[in-house]
Amino acid sequence: MTFFDYETLKLIWWLFIGVLLIGFAVTDGFDMGVTVWLPFLGKSDEERRVIINTVGPTWEGNQTWLITAAGAIFAAWPLVYAAAFSGLYFALLLVLFALFFRPVGFDFRSKLPNPHWRNGWDWALFTGGAVPALVFGVAFGNLFIGLPFHYDDTLRSFYTGSFWALLNPFALLCGVVSLTMLMMHGAVYLQLRTEGTIQKRAQKAAFFAGLVCAVSFTLAGVWIAYGIDGYHITSMQDVNVALNPLTKTVEKSAGAWLSNYHTYPWMILAPIAGFAGISLALLSARFQNERTAFVFSSIAIAGIILTAGFSMFPFIMPSSTDPVSSLTIWDGVSSKKTLGIMFIVTIIFLPLIMLYTSWVYRVMRGKVSVQSIKDNTHTA
Repeated sequence: MTFFDYETLKLIWWLFIGVLLIGFAVTDGFDMGVTVWLPFLGKSDEERRVIINTVGPTWEGNQTWLITAAGAIFAAWPLVYAAAFSGLYFALLLVLFALFFRPVGFDFRSKLPNPHWRNGWDWALFTGGAVPALVFGVAFGNLFIGLPFHYDDTLRSFYTGSFWALLNPFALLCGVVSLTMLMMHGAVYLQLRTEGTIQKRAQKAAFFAGLVCAVSFTLAGVWIAYGIDGYHITSMQDVNVALNPLTKTVEKSAGAWLSNYHTYPWMILAPIAGFAGISLALLSARFQNERTAFVFSSIAIAGIILTAGFSMFPFIMPSSTDPVSSLTIWDGVSSKKTLGIMFIVTIIFLPLIMLYTSWVYRVMRGKVSVQSIKDNTHTA
């Protein structure tokens, strides 16, 4: 089906899913960040309408990155999908219910001129942005700790944890990293798309969120290095053959999540990109280089997500109750034929999607101002 062997296809799909997650965080991430800032940066109804209209025309297209990533995980990593969507069921439902506020909030907010009605929908949009951003970070934090699931000898999965156990201190810190990362990104995007008072407020908001993100990202890294035992594979079957996660042996040890940076020194570029992206985004925003700030903010997001992926490689979903049951890119994947067909489809359609997305943003470029809202009362 392709010119790649099974091991290479597994690595390619690990990279593809990482690209999809970064694409979601960069595009739909600024939508979430903007709606988180909505009740705070908009001091009047017209200012809030300006903020909403910076993302209103494009948020639906951006959200398809999340749907695509979920579909890719289902097809490429079926064991991961099954274990995650059963063990993290209530957390994912919380994200889903929060996302419900976005379409109805955008569509119904302006149906009535009543200020209480509109204020209520503003906070609904805030919820639709803040809750998913926080929960996604909490989920990543729990992956570093390990999730309480295991397989029996017939490969039936059993999850023994609870929703409240997910809200542990380290996971909540990772939630802060995720939330402030997207808040910074959203504020930088607002600075790019607005002018005047709102733009100045967005500049200050970006600095605050970026500073908190950098500090929390640093604390999370120190915690992983000195306070959390990582996982490492001590033996496993041929990666071109094994499909059973129980055929390997796994051990936990202090500092194991940092071992990849010794084995593959180039991976240190990910956390460097995270910190450098934040610093340069805030510096560019300070000097009102909005486009440059947005590019560096996107690089920061990519760096932070890649730091998590590189640190855990090759693990995808570690098990805290039975390390052997941990799922990796070698043993939690679909067949070679499935990965090969998906690869061909992806290399055809992903560039087309990215070209179309670029065209949409080119058409929708430009500033949104209070005057433009007044001039387009019935369409904005």
